[in-house]
Amino acid sequence: MSDAAAPPVVQAYCDIAPGHPWHGPYHDEEYGFPVADDNVLFERLVLEINQAGLSWLTVLKKRAAFRAAFHDFDVDRVAAFDERDRARLLADTGIIRNRLKINAAIENARRIQRLRETHGSFAGWLADHHPRPKPDWVKLFRKTFLFTGGEIVGEFLMSTGFLPGTHKPTCPVYHRIAALNPPWMAADGAAK
Repeated sequence: MSDAAAPPVVQAYCDIAPGHPWHGPYHDEEYGFPVADDNVLFERLVLEINQAGLSWLTVLKKRAAFRAAFHDFDVDRVAAFDERDRARLLADTGIIRNRLKINAAIENARRIQRLRETHGSFAGWLADHHPRPKPDWVKLFRKTFLFTGGEIVGEFLMSTGFLPGTHKPTCPVYHRIAALNPPWMAADGAAK
């Protein structure tokens, strides 16, 4: 077999993140750990939406600015954003200034508020719909939220413990997450 026919070498996040100043802390302390706090879930959703078309490193470097601009991702505060807030966000050079992504963040906060009426919380809505395979999650998210394609939904659900795939079984972080019994493990991998 020639080199041209060889499959590309793909490095896992577990291979490249440890020790990296931006990826390392996210890999070691957040990625794949179960999340139940609605503001943290909202933050992850907004960050995944903003990563679309860009690198995750870009998003991680802008994370502090996002937190400031979106008031620590307080769902109720973001849901109350008006046209002045939209203008402020579009002028904020610290974040990703994409009108569609900004509008999605505001509207998705409002939709999370509505989910609270029927499920108690965003976390409750996720738990009520778990387990399900990724394609079914994607359909559900597309019906429920804005700017939620397959990659965004998949990464959001993996990063918050609802789908497997964040860490290799040989990664020490995998074992720390397993000890917390994330939803995908609690369902015996039924969400695969």
